[in-house]
Amino acid sequence: MYQSNWRVGLPLALTTAFLWALLPIAMKGLIADMDSTTVTWFRFFGAAVFAGIWYGWRRDLDLRSLLKGKLLPYSLLAVGGLLGNYIAYATGLNYITPGALQVLIQLAPLLLLIFSVAFLGERFSPRQWMGVGLVCLGLPLFFNLRIQELMAGEDREYLIGVGLVVIAAVTWAVYGLFQKKIVAQSRPQNLLMLIYIAGTLCFLPIAQPTSALQLDALGWALLLFLTANTLIAYGAFAKAMSAWEASRVSATLALVPLMTLALSALIGTAWPEYIAVEPMNWISWVGAITVVMGSLLAAIGRGR
Repeated sequence: MYQSNWRVGLPLALTTAFLWALLPIAMKGLIADMDSTTVTWFRFFGAAVFAGIWYGWRRDLDLRSLLKGKLLPYSLLAVGGLLGNYIAYATGLNYITPGALQVLIQLAPLLLLIFSVAFLGERFSPRQWMGVGLVCLGLPLFFNLRIQELMAGEDREYLIGVGLVVIAAVTWAVYGLFQKKIVAQSRPQNLLMLIYIAGTLCFLPIAQPTSALQLDALGWALLLFLTANTLIAYGAFAKAMSAWEASRVSATLALVPLMTLALSALIGTAWPEYIAVEPMNWISWVGAITVVMGSLLAAIGRGR
């Protein structure tokens, strides 16, 4: 029988949230010395090596089941979605700040809910519709200092970054939609391992792995952190979901954008040459909190 254990679930959920909050900050510091495609390749390569060793040792993989029958098109779409998400996310960071990215990427779970209603026949509760409304209200409040210049097309680089993050959100929702179909017939680790291998192979021709030889000690530390981040964060997330109610895990993870904004502000103040901080006023903070609340309400659905 399932028993909720917050003493295990809460620390694991907070670990996942902290790692996801640090992800764009670490990547922003690294892409100054290494192109985003190469960073993405290293993330897939590291995950493929370590996950392959682990699941191979446990003999817990069956990739062939994803490459035949009706699962094949689902697998191709899920793999393409997540690969698109990773590269659009990393490339978007060239143009916008980590804090803005984390707020905007909250569109991803929202789009997944909408896709699930449209294509899987799921239903929205009134609470989830309220969450959608709050996200739509919070985003323009968060970007209130930039709306005028974005509408006028004055800051085209920032606008490109916003567009890339929206693409990252859409492609992640595509991945999530077909992942739902796949895990009903195959284990989640099969799909993740297929994605790691596909990402390693697809990005290798355009990546420059030898550029890592030019990194300094900080660059190597950031690269190792980014490589390990996916495995550790998703591992902690899976354990948290097995030990604690999904609604409470979701509530904890909804704090990720605020954690990124706070960490960016602290690092930007102490180390201004490392990272640019998103300009924010009190309206921006209200918008960020509104987006988080909307994402939370949409995620927990009919739960308590």
